Amino acid sequence: MDVRDETVDGTMLQAIDVHGHAGIYCGAAYQLLNDFYTGGIEIVRERASVARIEITLVSALASLLPRGNADPVRGNEELEREISGNLCFRQWVVVDPRIPETFEQAKRTIKNGHGIGIKIHPEEHVYRIRDYGRPIFEFAARNELVILSHSGELNSLPEDFAPWADAYPETTLILAHLGFGHNADPTLQVRAIQKSKHGNIFADTSSAGSIRSNIIEWAVKEVGADKICFGTDSPLYDSPTMRARIDTAGITANEKRKILRENALHIFKIQEQTPR
Repeated sequence: MDVRDETVDGTMLQAIDVHGHAGIYCGAAYQLLNDFYTGGIEIVRERASVARIEITLVSALASLLPRGNADPVRGNEELEREISGNLCFRQWVVVDPRIPETFEQAKRTIKNGHGIGIKIHPEEHVYRIRDYGRPIFEFAARNELVILSHSGELNSLPEDFAPWADAYPETTLILAHLGFGHNADPTLQVRAIQKSKHGNIFADTSSAGSIRSNIIEWAVKEVGADKICFGTDSPLYDSPTMRARIDTAGITANEKRKILRENALHIFKIQEQTPR
């Protein structure tokens, strides 16, 4: 039997992780934490295997860090070469709206089949989404691309994305880090989804905040499992731990299946693969 057809609670359903990374982390206050958060493709793959994750959508940490001084073009290029031909991965192409070359790079990478969408990070790239949302959303709408964005801090307040998503209903936006807020407010991503006029805003679970008691269950009650995607932020967080939070959540097996796999299949139009 295909393990992807089994029920979720305690079984072997293969997940799709919509939010992973690969590379060297250099944004922590202590070098030991940088070491903890660092992980190449092989480490991410190994942890995904333990967590029963079939596909991880990854962006290059070198495209995001160091804060305010990253080289997204180089990071994108290096990651594309590293994961080329590996069916366990798809690439988020990191775009900085102030670097035109990243837009062209995104078009090329996605056209050749390696890219899955565009990743933006207003915090690490140091700009406000309210000021730079137009070129990002115009580009995504014109090219029918999914956007994944860090969210929850002052440059990336979830509520500031909602007007852009409303203005460009052709786009699909995933707000990262369900339950994370700069002011300790765990509701920010869910409230932005509720404000959406066209239903084109989703959230992912790639936050330590998502393992809090009741946050997954509350979010499902508020916006439905259809609006939540599984994400781990690997290698920063432990993939099996993030997976266990969904497996053991107080929601139905069908809701778990949507979060872990089905929503991603629909959003990204990923074709089912032959079971491994």
